[in-house]
Amino acid sequence: MKRITSLWITTLIFSYSLLTQIHSTMPAVAQETNASVISTNSTDGPDASENSSSNSNSVAIRGDSELSLENQTVSYNGNSSGYLVFPTPRSISNTGESLPSSPSPLQSNDTKLPAVVMIHENRGLNEHIKMMADTLAKEGYVVLAVDLFNGQVALTQEDAGLLSGAIRENPAEAISNLQAAVRYLASLENVDASRISSLGWCFGGQQSLQLALNTEPDYPLASTVIYYGRLVTDPQELSKISWPVLGIFGDQDDSIPVENVTDFESALNSIGVPNEIYLYEGVGHAFANPSGDSYAPEQTADAWNKTLAFLENAGAPSP
Repeated sequence: MKRITSLWITTLIFSYSLLTQIHSTMPAVAQETNASVISTNSTDGPDASENSSSNSNSVAIRGDSELSLENQTVSYNGNSSGYLVFPTPRSISNTGESLPSSPSPLQSNDTKLPAVVMIHENRGLNEHIKMMADTLAKEGYVVLAVDLFNGQVALTQEDAGLLSGAIRENPAEAISNLQAAVRYLASLENVDASRISSLGWCFGGQQSLQLALNTEPDYPLASTVIYYGRLVTDPQELSKISWPVLGIFGDQDDSIPVENVTDFESALNSIGVPNEIYLYEGVGHAFANPSGDSYAPEQTADAWNKTLAFLENAGAPSP
């Protein structure tokens, strides 16, 4: 087991106020933190429909002034509406002003982009999740932030428990929702259907894993990202996964014990599933949520950089 311990962050420290302005800033540059690398393995091989509305936001991607973001509310699964955001080229008006040029994602696009199914926490598809979708789209992804709560957003922990509990009592409904999200993204002309990943936090992290375990054969994922979601440690069950897995956890998490994380890592290794599992020292559950008491800005920044690097390599053709 390779471990990285007692390394101090010497550069950019994220604050809550900075994260709330993340629409106009880029994620921090790579930095070291006191994370334990449980595993970083690779191989050679508790927690489509019409658009209903759209608007454009002039947000540069990787500092490229020729790109902007467009976001839309889309119906991707019956009555389920999600938040779709993707980069688009800009055009220049006759006055020299940069204007967004926003082709529908259902129309042909010269560049096919990787895509991500983003899965909310137990509070639902709120503004924080939409902000994170925008942040990821800035990196050149088509992002569909799904809604597993039928438009409901929890304002209290009690409500959040009721909403997530209902899903756990009827997991088939959530799995069907997520499968539809993958099919929807694969149908878009600006999406590379071979590079669709999933990413979720807490409740959404558990659902990200459940999507991996229940992926439709015709729509395989390129990768799975789990932020401190409930885990499955049975190797036979995990053998349904044939793509890389990234896991982000805290060693003070009472909901996801360290032993559970190491068992998960061991099970993936035993069946040859490529994985990167990181255990951050001194942080607990939901440490990447700036609205919570457990928020750890340095570890959050580091984990996000690891996530971007992981997604960039997921499904990418070999050089």
